[in-house]
Amino acid sequence: MATRTRSRDAREKKETMQVQNWMSAEVVTVDESGSVVRLMEILEAHDISHLPVTKDGKLVGMITEQDVRAALPSKSTAVTAQELHYLLAEMKARDIMKADPQTIRPDETVELAAVKMLEYEVSGLPVVTEKGDLVGMITQRDVLRVLISITGIYQGGVQFAFNLEDRAGSIKEVANMIREEKGQIVSILSNSDTADEGYRHVFIRIKKIPEEALQRLIRRLQQDFMLLYVVKDPLKEI
Repeated sequence: MATRTRSRDAREKKETMQVQNWMSAEVVTVDESGSVVRLMEILEAHDISHLPVTKDGKLVGMITEQDVRAALPSKSTAVTAQELHYLLAEMKARDIMKADPQTIRPDETVELAAVKMLEYEVSGLPVVTEKGDLVGMITQRDVLRVLISITGIYQGGVQFAFNLEDRAGSIKEVANMIREEKGQIVSILSNSDTADEGYRHVFIRIKKIPEEALQRLIRRLQQDFMLLYVVKDPLKEI
């Protein structure tokens, strides 16, 4: 039987980078004794690809669409439709689930969730409290929503990419020049993984400004800093 629960801690405002502010708080689950036929019905009815498996209300496993497909007989197997339906009706969630799945707590960060998904090669994580209560699901789609939010791309404008010295005040110097040209900064992101030693890549997005002011700003930035690129994302084409 599928059940749907909703965490009382779910919040409408996405104010922090904690998992609880980005997860899906309504979670469809299935008992470990549920048949594979029922699993397929649940996945299709709710248009989901991750299905937590519970026993006595506690999380014991995880099933994905891929797990269900892997459980089906290959096309080369000679079985009738009636035999296939009987086979899937007899096969239970506990038979195909991945036991003891990776989880994350609601007060942990979305960044940690992303690391776990990458390192363990999973596309979603059940969100579980310290007491073991299942309160949500966070998926790769949610992580993409976070990326879109923190970059501010939906506000349009322009993104500047710089290769700056990794020292105190280097970003402030760029930001001050942008403000001098009446540029309103939407987001600032930085990354040292892809930059040379002693430098860091910095990405600054600003709201739209008049073209004349933008070109003047670009010239000034090119004179004083290592400007890697300037991009206007074509959101209207999406």
